[in-house]
Formats: sequence, structure tokens, C-alpha cells
Amino acid sequence: MVFSDEYFMKMAFQEAELAFEKDEVPIGCVVISNNRVIARAHNLTETLNDVTAHAEMQAITSAANFLGGKYLKDCTMYVTLEPCVMCSGALAWAQISKVVIGARDEQRGFISKHLSLHPKTEIVTGIMENECSAVVKDFFKSRR
Repeated sequence: MVFSDEYFMKMAFQEAELAFEKDEVPIGCVVISNNRVIARAHNLTETLNDVTAHAEMQAITSAANFLGGKYLKDCTMYVTLEPCVMCSGALAWAQISKVVIGARDEQRGFISKHLSLHPKTEIVTGIMENECSAVVKDFFKSRR
């Protein structure tokens, strides 16, 4: 079995689809350590009535609990949409090794705001970009 960026992004996309079904903004993510999923999450801001319940925040907490520590060194997060400023701050503090992003968020994403993560964090963009972008656009079209 080949554990590619697309392989794990498909898992994150499944989480985004779960969010869509729950009437949440469809963003999903997974955290990987040693080719093993240690956390999976999707947005829960409506369900929990919590503006901080973004997929990334849920996954960071879950992964840290799994590892028994606050740092996500040697971990990769696959997230369907570019993290916002809040989530990028949490990822920087967690010192995650790699973040793989499906679609960019030109309005609210941390890259668009000219921010960076931890200096050692590798960032990859554009994995399943069309699918990840389309699910968010479809969600907001359905709400208008």
C-alpha cells in the first residue's frame, strides 16, 4: 500500500463530507504519525456552539492526547482547506512537522495573511485542490 499525500488527503476529505452532512462548514483533517492516523476531525463549530471548534483545533487536541504531549513533532496534518490565523497559531505552537493543504483560502487563510508556522514546518499545498475547494463552494451555495 502506498501512503501518498493524496491517500491521506482522501481521509481528510471524508471528514469534510461528514461535516457537510452535519451542516458544518465542510473542512476535515487527519493527523498522521509513522504512516498511522492518530487523529481525525472535522468542523464542529455549529454542533458545539464554539467558534474555536475548527477541524484543525479538534485534531491537534486529539493527536496531543494520543501522543501524551503537546508537541506534534514527526507528525503531518492533512487539511482540506488552508488553516485560518487561529489554527495556524495552534499548529505553530504544536511544532507540527508538516502540513498538507488541499485548497487555499484566499480570504482567511494564514498564507494569504502572510503568516508562517514553526520554522521547521514543511508546507505542501494543492493536494486534491479541486475537490477540496468544490465541497466548500457547494456548501455555501446550498445555504444561499
